[in-house]
Amino acid sequence: MTDQGHPASLHLITGSKHMPYIVKCLSENLKRNPTIIKSIKMADWGGLSNLLSYSNLVHAISGAAGSVVAMTVFFPLDTARTRLQSEMALYRGLFPVVSALCCSNFVYFYMFNGLKSVMATPNGEINSIKDLSLGFIAGVINVLVTTPLWVVNTRLKLQGVKFHTKHYTENDHKKMKYNGIIDCLRKIINYEGISTLWNGTMPSIILASNPAIQFMVYDAIKIYFQRLFKTAELSGFLYFLIGAIAKTIATVITYPIQVIQSRLRAGYSKEEKSHSILHHLLYLIKKNGVQSLYKGMEAKLLQTVLTAALMFLTYEKIAAFIFRFMGMKPVISKR
Repeated sequence: MTDQGHPASLHLITGSKHMPYIVKCLSENLKRNPTIIKSIKMADWGGLSNLLSYSNLVHAISGAAGSVVAMTVFFPLDTARTRLQSEMALYRGLFPVVSALCCSNFVYFYMFNGLKSVMATPNGEINSIKDLSLGFIAGVINVLVTTPLWVVNTRLKLQGVKFHTKHYTENDHKKMKYNGIIDCLRKIINYEGISTLWNGTMPSIILASNPAIQFMVYDAIKIYFQRLFKTAELSGFLYFLIGAIAKTIATVITYPIQVIQSRLRAGYSKEEKSHSILHHLLYLIKKNGVQSLYKGMEAKLLQTVLTAALMFLTYEKIAAFIFRFMGMKPVISKR
């Protein structure tokens, strides 16, 4: 190795005396090889600058805030839907639901918009298939991060519920009593093992297709209306309507898996944890008929469609306000 390759020699070379010469050499080299600059720009640190941006943070905060507002307004409908799948008090578990939903939507909106920024072509275009794929990936990340919160949410919500089956009635006295989110987390870990916090993860991963379908449909319809009216910002009514349509389509497609997911999160029995999703589906069909896979879907549609519609409306308006405040002009998405 030459002296110039040694760290000490390098320090001397980069001293103030030699710096102008080095800068001049680098400048001339870059002028002769413009592809170097292009390569550096294309690399963009592996897309991290797009993933870690203020824009994605705005989307995440707006999505989280929108979900909290929407769920707070329509929480009684969510409880009514769960009651059709079991039996419970109307307002049980509001705080755990809002907490889990806020965290979940923050993660999802951040990852979805971040991945879209990274994967978009140089002119900003992204197609529906990419939307669906990126939505699913963001959903999987969200599931792995926030499933413990949803398990706790379900346990707290169903606390004190009377299940009208032989197995659950006989073991009713053994049910754990929880005093809030932290107490529930601690007791589940201590008495059932930390892996229990990820009960229902497989159905949840499959259900990552729900928001993926929802956002794909939402973006496609939103872009259609943006181009139709030649404006990047639509009316509140249109955001509400588009959100409702997107959620309806996603819910109808994925509802049977949501029923299985609810059963696993509730921790109905240890035997059920080892069964596959297909086994659960066949068991419910054999015992109660195909209609059991869609039990409570009317209330689910009413609750989730209205909640999603209000969430998208709130999300779009909050994001638009923040972007205007930051001096950023909204643009029509390319597809």
